[in-house]
Amino acid sequence: MRKLIFAVTTALAVGLITPVTATATTPQDDVKAFQQYFYDKFPNVKKGDFKDGVYAINEDFRAQWLNSEEFPPYEESITKGEKMFNTPFANGKTYADCLPNGGKAIRQMYPYFDTAAGEIKTLEGEINACRKANNEDPLKYKKGPITDLTAYIAYNSRGKVFNVGVPNDERALAAYEQGKKQFYMKRGQLNLACADCHVTNAGGYARSDLLSPALGNLSHFPVYRLKWQELGTAHRRFGGCNENIRAKAFPPQSDEYKSLEYFLTVMSKGIEANGPATRK
Repeated sequence: MRKLIFAVTTALAVGLITPVTATATTPQDDVKAFQQYFYDKFPNVKKGDFKDGVYAINEDFRAQWLNSEEFPPYEESITKGEKMFNTPFANGKTYADCLPNGGKAIRQMYPYFDTAAGEIKTLEGEINACRKANNEDPLKYKKGPITDLTAYIAYNSRGKVFNVGVPNDERALAAYEQGKKQFYMKRGQLNLACADCHVTNAGGYARSDLLSPALGNLSHFPVYRLKWQELGTAHRRFGGCNENIRAKAFPPQSDEYKSLEYFLTVMSKGIEANGPATRK
């Protein structure tokens, strides 16, 4: 971690700046600058490959990862999720009765800002809203059955393109700006921001871990981390990152994490969904 702090400090000292500044810009301007930053930083990476995270920027790691994907450790979770999806609730209804498009190929639609409700809607949140509407107990948000179900939904959404935008609504823009602030704000005892690792130092190392580009960083969730030996949600990963830098972890589905997920998804406009996937 000391090496990472030194790298971040050095990069900032020589004038490397993040692609989205604190000045007033539109979300459309932010997307353009954000994506161009990574295209310039990794000129040999095809734009469509940013969905593969660290495996887009390191050929050796990519080869190992592609080999492991022949027999992915999350395969059983997809099967469990399919069974969950098709098993009726006690009242006879299913998830297909709640989710748009019958729950098919919808991963790339989330999260989005619902102007009618005045809030960000996440896929996990909508799954539990569906369960509540059908008198079923909610699922825990970090891991377990909810990741089996989202793994199945994500698997059937592979190849679909993220195109989440910010509606012309003051509340939507405020939610987007909150997520942007969460991404660039330094925090914790180590005084680091998400952007320090995944923008300025993307492609560098924190100990033996290659730091992934922020562009497309959520396209593969839910993710099977070798460290976890199971699937986890994006909000579980956010919490782990906060704890790594000795900062307070917010609860899953908190406004802080929902807005951060929203911002990163808006920034990944045009990237394909390819979850679930394996990561170190």
